[in-house]
Amino acid sequence: MSAQLPLTSATQALPPPKPLPGWTREPLLHFLLIGAALFGIDHLVNRGAREANEIVISAEVDEDARQLFKAQRGREPSAEEMTALRKVWLDNEVLYREGLALQLDKGDTAIRERVIFKALSVVDGSTKLPPATDEVLRGWFEAHRAKYDEPARFDFQEAVLGGEPTEASVRAFVDMLNNGTPGDAKAGLRVFKGRPHDNLLQSYGEDFAKALESAAPGQWLALPSREGWRAVRLDSASAAKPASFEVLRGVVLQDWTDATLAEQRSAAVAVLARKYTVKVEAAAK
Repeated sequence: MSAQLPLTSATQALPPPKPLPGWTREPLLHFLLIGAALFGIDHLVNRGAREANEIVISAEVDEDARQLFKAQRGREPSAEEMTALRKVWLDNEVLYREGLALQLDKGDTAIRERVIFKALSVVDGSTKLPPATDEVLRGWFEAHRAKYDEPARFDFQEAVLGGEPTEASVRAFVDMLNNGTPGDAKAGLRVFKGRPHDNLLQSYGEDFAKALESAAPGQWLALPSREGWRAVRLDSASAAKPASFEVLRGVVLQDWTDATLAEQRSAAVAVLARKYTVKVEAAAK
């Protein structure tokens, strides 16, 4: 597969590149995920009468990127994520055209992916890693500590009442549970093991996460969440554990190497893109 990187919005020339969301710089993103399907769009939307130095990011490109993102993540992309997806497509188009200009398609004219990959190999040949000193790696480690630290984790149960229970009905049910009624007597019982703190925030919201953090194990509670009131009992919790740089130095070195090369690659493709006039078509209404 070939490499990929991020994009822009509006129906005009693109502004200077901005820092991209962290997930767009994950190394495997350059060879997997969205790119494989975006390659299939090929020149269907950029061929024909358009000038050689004009690239049009059409409504079809946006729609295909949106559908691929939704299929992968189960939701619509945000405006920031849509900008990054457009740039993924744009960078591949730039690499494809640069590959053709360098005649890297010789003997392989029908395969866009291989042309892009060959062009990317030329770009990669100009990248050079700075020295990976302990100071550099420690700085990277501290800046990305959330990736390496072991988060606080929670084991808990949720008794799910049917329909759309009110705060009053959940509190009444919690009183029953604390007085000996089995958790699955009137509701479905869900058991969660080792749920990290960030997952609680994403699934239930900040108020729920804070309340569960301070809850006493073994006591049923009525807690507010994004989707209404919940009957929840904390079973156990484990505190967050900071990671050790010395233990993870090899992992940190690999992550730093991948991210640094990806940033250099992205910057090099951005320079190549300056020779093109890039336009974004308005979505059809």
